[in-house]
Amino acid sequence: MGTWADLGRRGTPENLSVLGDLGMQNQFSILAMIMQGWYATYPLLIISVVCVTIIFERIWALWGLNTRAARLAEGLIGLLRQGKFKEALDRLQARPSPCERVFHDLISEAQSADRTRLEEVDEERRFAESIQLRGPIWVLATSGASAPFIGLFGTVVGILVAFQSMAVMGTGGFSVVAAGISEALISTALGLVVAIIAVIFYNYFSQKVEAINATIHICAIRLIDAALAGREANGR
Repeated sequence: MGTWADLGRRGTPENLSVLGDLGMQNQFSILAMIMQGWYATYPLLIISVVCVTIIFERIWALWGLNTRAARLAEGLIGLLRQGKFKEALDRLQARPSPCERVFHDLISEAQSADRTRLEEVDEERRFAESIQLRGPIWVLATSGASAPFIGLFGTVVGILVAFQSMAVMGTGGFSVVAAGISEALISTALGLVVAIIAVIFYNYFSQKVEAINATIHICAIRLIDAALAGREANGR
């Protein structure tokens, strides 16, 4: 029959048909191995769906927050330096984003509080918002840590079943257990894929949240300076 490459080079309808049959057979073989090791592969598939959902949700939730915080702070600093606290608060009335909620509480306190109190407000509000920003990304960390072990569990069980089948049949040789071992190893492969993706995005989101938190902190310090300067200029 020849190799896949030889069949492809010959290019006859019969050879192309053979290639298609081999491809379909290989596809169904992988699906069969996944179904065979259901006790490990099905939980891993469920975990992968949950992880992908969280990844897309956090990408949407964190998108553009750094830029938004910087632009918003730039627009508020001028008002605060003029002592226009009410106008600044009106801009933040909707408060749909974390930076707007932090800035709103900060400016509300800035009308009468000193710098020490304002820095405490900044720290408290940012801590609360950082928890919200992280959201369910802890699931990615848990999935990244547990998925390889779930896959390993499936592999161990599959290999035990394969050797048990060899013992029952009373014959030796690798060919007897080759199919069982290949079915078992698919669990490890799937577990590693899920873990790698989960860990990569957990680290990415962790760094993203830290960057957003740092940006909000820098903007908050600038707002505090502007608010105190505005109060001093207006004799408040």
